[in-house]
Amino acid sequence: MAQPWKVIDSVPTEEGPLELRQRGERDFLITVGTQVLMNSLAHRSEVALGALGCGHLKNHARPRVLVGGLGMGFTLKAVLDALPVNGEVVVAELNPVVPDWCRGPLAPLTDGAVNDPRVTVEIGDVADLVRRYATDGSLEGFDAVVFDLYRGPHAHTHKRDDPLYGSRAIDNVRSAMKPGGVFAIWGENHDAGFIKRLRNGGFSVTCERPGRGGLRHAVFVAKLPTQRKKVKFPR
Repeated sequence: MAQPWKVIDSVPTEEGPLELRQRGERDFLITVGTQVLMNSLAHRSEVALGALGCGHLKNHARPRVLVGGLGMGFTLKAVLDALPVNGEVVVAELNPVVPDWCRGPLAPLTDGAVNDPRVTVEIGDVADLVRRYATDGSLEGFDAVVFDLYRGPHAHTHKRDDPLYGSRAIDNVRSAMKPGGVFAIWGENHDAGFIKRLRNGGFSVTCERPGRGGLRHAVFVAKLPTQRKKVKFPR
């Protein structure tokens, strides 16, 4: 007989209570309202996301990475595993309770990745952070941008104005990155429209489906050329 879930912590949000639940030593859920956002026993695509987004940076001189969304920290751990000791990672997380969970009950799942000295957590919307880096020329850009958000791109995403996956948002990501950088994005399914927008934005794109069985989410891997080019999106 399965153990019941125990609510460890709960905070109100506009979408309903954001809760951390546990049953057993390493079996956790994060939920919002009635929706399960993530399960600690199913994180294959998150690990692949971090590895695919940052695998090219192992021998890079002081690489800088932006991670959108902390979750349980599995993507962050994969990013850190791919970086040299002098790498830098900025994590944008909307809710301040999530880093607390990752420093507390969830820490054993990732060997305390959020406490790694290479990591800085900024509380706020990753779209706002990307926009700041895209428009402020005094800020150093990123060698990789990794989006691990609980809503990925999908067929109903607004082609131009979606703050994360629309053409204007892609333009901002490109402007916040260094030439040769990689933009890696988690999604529930393949999305041809999103791939088209990325390609129109100057990226070469592949879509990976990690694993061989069970639920296979999508990981979009978009690469910039090593020489910066001017790109004009179709409006």
